[in-house]
Amino acid sequence: MIRFENVSKAYLGGKTALQGISLHLPVGSMGYLTGHSGAGKSTLLKLIMGMEKANGGRIWFNGHDITRLSSIEISFLRRQIGMVHQDYRLLPHLPIVENVSLPLIIAGMSMKEALPRALAALDRVGLRDYANHLPVYLSGGEQQRVDIARAIVHKPQLLLADEPTGNLDNDLSRDIFNLFKEMNALGITVLIATHDLNLVQQEPSTCFVLEQGHLR
Repeated sequence: MIRFENVSKAYLGGKTALQGISLHLPVGSMGYLTGHSGAGKSTLLKLIMGMEKANGGRIWFNGHDITRLSSIEISFLRRQIGMVHQDYRLLPHLPIVENVSLPLIIAGMSMKEALPRALAALDRVGLRDYANHLPVYLSGGEQQRVDIARAIVHKPQLLLADEPTGNLDNDLSRDIFNLFKEMNALGITVLIATHDLNLVQQEPSTCFVLEQGHLR
């Protein structure tokens, strides 16, 4: 599913974010990407999404070399990937069912077609009864579940998460991690970037540890 071959990334000004990264996450697996703040976790996820370009090495996703694709080709490839954020990024003026529908609308689907798929995604995360609520009326854990529903509404093959429990307490964090495990059980490959080693150490899944841009 995902393969990095000696990948490096440096930003303008010479700051090296990643250096010599080689890793493999097979189809259908669940992996964790850990490390302190600034270790390069978010950069690695952005490289998979095609939001950043590597300075060296090659990145493979589903047999496609991301480092050699055009921006148009990457935009189509992104439709196979769902992304969950730490800060939820919900539009405050839209009911959550419309927030969840957004990826489908952007891809050209009508609201009439998107609505049942958005409701099904909300049902998957246990929030169908809140479909018409505005985000402000939901707790932090509920908003994170909405973000997960939005990430899976287009039925991605790969689900990425960048510090998805960073704003949640331990009990809610465990609930969110269990939800990702449910998504993985459905056949979605999952990669979670997190600094929460206590949660990761309780999991038997693959764990990649980043330290100052290097894979330890």
